[in-house]
Amino acid sequence: MGFFKIKGGYPLKGEIIPQGAKNESLQVLCSVLLTSEKLRIKNIPKIGDVRCIIKILQNLGVTVKKNGNKDFTFQAKNINIEYIYTKKFQKHGKLIRGSIMIAGPILSRFGKVCIPIPGGDRIGRRRLDTHLNGFKLLGSNVSYHHIHKCFYLNTNNKQLNGSYILMEEASITATANIIMASTLAKGKTIIYNAACEPYIQQLCKLLNQMGAKIKGIGSNLLTIIGVPELGGGTHHILPDMIEIGSWIGLAAVTSSEIRIKNVSWKNLGIIPNVFRKMGIKLEKEKDDIYIPTQKSYQIKKLLNNSILTIYDSPWPGLTPDLLSILIVVATQAKGSVLIHQKMFESRLFFVDKLIEMGAQIILCDPHRATIIGLNHQSYLRGSILNSPDIRAGISILIAALSAKGFSIIKNVEQIDRGYENIDQRLRVLGADILRIE
Repeated sequence: MGFFKIKGGYPLKGEIIPQGAKNESLQVLCSVLLTSEKLRIKNIPKIGDVRCIIKILQNLGVTVKKNGNKDFTFQAKNINIEYIYTKKFQKHGKLIRGSIMIAGPILSRFGKVCIPIPGGDRIGRRRLDTHLNGFKLLGSNVSYHHIHKCFYLNTNNKQLNGSYILMEEASITATANIIMASTLAKGKTIIYNAACEPYIQQLCKLLNQMGAKIKGIGSNLLTIIGVPELGGGTHHILPDMIEIGSWIGLAAVTSSEIRIKNVSWKNLGIIPNVFRKMGIKLEKEKDDIYIPTQKSYQIKKLLNNSILTIYDSPWPGLTPDLLSILIVVATQAKGSVLIHQKMFESRLFFVDKLIEMGAQIILCDPHRATIIGLNHQSYLRGSILNSPDIRAGISILIAALSAKGFSIIKNVEQIDRGYENIDQRLRVLGADILRIE
């Protein structure tokens, strides 16, 4: 178990190129199981969750060829379907939540699949009902094995059938799973209340390139006409909007001058405006984001002069993955803000670590926290910290870089799951950070 040793309190400077999007990568990588043809995927991030899903694909029999840096070709021609019933798969599948997205492709193409209860971030209950109910409506049988703690799905050697699916929640992974299953189902599938994030749009565009028939891309109402088979294709993964938000937050709390290159502005939604509400200056220069050095930034109030409230909601609302970063940003702002985490019940508990560092935060309940900004007049203190999940981990890392003195961050494997070579990239910007294995 490695850890980071950080000496904080120094401004950083330089350019950064965002990594490929973690969430899009996991979806697109699972889609290779829908076809026996070759699928080339570019801009794959070098992160823990992606390495885990690629390992699962290789154990299933998918051939993986490296073409260049972050550029791979996959071919799922000879699949060992029995691997999904092994303890080895159960072990790997439990490591990341994204592993559940192999279910749709395998079920649709081979008629049966086993799903272990997936792992991932410990941020509260994350139900699977939306996935399973969608598969049921497409004609799959679903049963649960209490000893193995796995769900078994099968179609009795029949093809899945298109159906009308009204999703109980706009779950991104469930939407991706049901879309992929529907592409090879017989007849028409209509998915209402579908997630419509740019990463879902990217998946749909790739599937259409492979021969799928998907309409309504970018909306929450998708129509899919099943086809007998899918072919190959080439796909380029978008830059990661969560990582881009992380770099903006880092620049603000450390009073740094940072340029984020090639961010795909049109796919960032309201993210830049949310940071502007926090008082952060950021400029659009072609497809870059430029954040100048700011000694102070003031949180804006609502039009009726009320305290600013920032909350998460499905796209095009604010992604919940950025709320942890925004909390750290608020600790050094001028003014106060209420952060309302609606979607997950345990994601705000990491603020105890920030309070230990000197932040002024009131945790109202598991879903709400009020932050009173220190306006860089009183700095956070270095501390010994533990990374509980990916987003809390990067938030604690940002806090440590802004704090006076030394900090130790343990369990950095959680950060590595979602951020590519983060310590090396920070050192390029001038950060004093050392990874100790």
